[in-house]
Amino acid sequence: MPDTDATLSASASVQDPIAANADEILSFYDEAFHLTGASPALQETYEVGTLVDATLWHLYPELLAPASKTTVESVIANGVPRSVEIVDASTKSRRTLLVFRALRGIGVLETGGRSTRREIGSHGESERALLLHQATHDVLTGLPNRRQFSDDLQNTLPTPSEKKLALMQIDLDDFKPVNDTLGHGAGDAVLKMAAERIRGALRDGEVAYRLAGDEFAVIQRHSDQPSDAEYLAEALVEAFKEPFTIDGITVFVGASIGIAIAPNDGNEIEQLMKAADIALYAAKKDGRGRAKTFSRSMLIVLEQREMLRRSLRTALQDNQFTIEYQPLVEPPFSIVGFEALVRWHHPLVGVIPPNVFIPMAEADGLMNDIGQWVLEEACRQAATWPSHFTVAVNLSPAEFLREGLTDRIAQALDMAGLRADRLELEVTESVLLERTTNNLDTLNTLNVLGIQISLDDFGTFYSSLSYLKNFPFDTIKIDRYFIKDLESDEKSQTIVRSIIGLAHGLGMRVTAEGVEAIGQAVWLRKEGCDRLQGYFLGMPMPADAIGAYLRRSSAMATL
Repeated sequence: MPDTDATLSASASVQDPIAANADEILSFYDEAFHLTGASPALQETYEVGTLVDATLWHLYPELLAPASKTTVESVIANGVPRSVEIVDASTKSRRTLLVFRALRGIGVLETGGRSTRREIGSHGESERALLLHQATHDVLTGLPNRRQFSDDLQNTLPTPSEKKLALMQIDLDDFKPVNDTLGHGAGDAVLKMAAERIRGALRDGEVAYRLAGDEFAVIQRHSDQPSDAEYLAEALVEAFKEPFTIDGITVFVGASIGIAIAPNDGNEIEQLMKAADIALYAAKKDGRGRAKTFSRSMLIVLEQREMLRRSLRTALQDNQFTIEYQPLVEPPFSIVGFEALVRWHHPLVGVIPPNVFIPMAEADGLMNDIGQWVLEEACRQAATWPSHFTVAVNLSPAEFLREGLTDRIAQALDMAGLRADRLELEVTESVLLERTTNNLDTLNTLNVLGIQISLDDFGTFYSSLSYLKNFPFDTIKIDRYFIKDLESDEKSQTIVRSIIGLAHGLGMRVTAEGVEAIGQAVWLRKEGCDRLQGYFLGMPMPADAIGAYLRRSSAMATL
């Protein structure tokens, strides 16, 4: 058995700055109330070296009284320090104990009675300990803050002979909409409840922290890693699947978690934080509401992504973008136009899918320039087609919300010599969520110019029927999600049939995306769908292949 005095002194010096002062009568306990650290003054006063497996109740049996014990348990539960006055049963002397949350348990500081060895007095000691707590804990949630997190992580990083350390980075999913729609008071309430859920999932050897905003962290010291960390992370994810109730309003805020293990993923703070951040990014990219453990492959993927981001900044000026055109067909088989689809041909990687580079371009503020190039180039190409053909161009939220959109579109039409009614602009429901009045003005102006407006991916985002009533759409595009199993799934058939009926009732056309089989095309034609688009009817093609496609398609007069 190791020397008790030496072990306690070392442990105490790591856990709290007060223990460094030999005059303080200070002790530390784990969450099972076993003594884990003590200052020299406490060891001298209570002769703890003679005790085997000492506990809080050995040193302070008075705390077993129901009211005092409840106070101690409340400190563990909410992290707020509390003062407790106790009376020695034999001497009748009174002492004041300041009980506060410490790493992996609690600390107890004697601030009055026989234990006061300093002239500052009990009030000064309590105030000093309270200030220390405020400096190292988050005021809103009572959890240790980023400052305490950094200290604890540095002090608990393992050596090869110790238990492995797991670091979990936790981000709340969909927290911003709560703040934006219900106010900061509701956001604060969610953060408090989130902290309670995190704290409620913890076991021995696990400490939670609030780092900033909706960012939390957990440090875990267990032997079986990463299994123990993954077990806790899954418990946390499950805990956040339950809704929060704010003033009678139910909101759903999930949790995404990134896990890193020391020393495997790094034995320094920056290395471990980076690994956990990368794992958190992977969890969010895979759909959020899940946990991911860091692996080297994640780092490779991230490095490749950053390389693409750097390349994207010069792709437009280096002429790396091209446009392919996918046919729009009216049943039985009459081509009425094409949708313009941008492609990025990276000189080293090859063709980069739009779902990869467009979010990057939007995040980095590049989509306006790329979108304007696509619009101008598509209009120039469409001007060379038969005069009844239309061209559909997608507008990203960044482009739609940028000032001067209508002027730029009018200019592109003038430069290409293309009639306004031959241009169809596709917008998704996400662009309509912000600046609603301005959005309505923009869409009405485009409508007055004669430009057709299409609501893209209908049914997969927010699908508010108020959009169909308030905004002047010419076409609704049914997302491919509802088309892929159309021949066999009755629910998809019911939804698609309802959308077609709804659109026609409002005087709008309907286009079905993702038509890849003759059975789908036949069903849609029978139900009165106005336009079809998909691989079955024509693959996306470069502009110089359109002529040959039109000649071949003349043989496909019927389905």
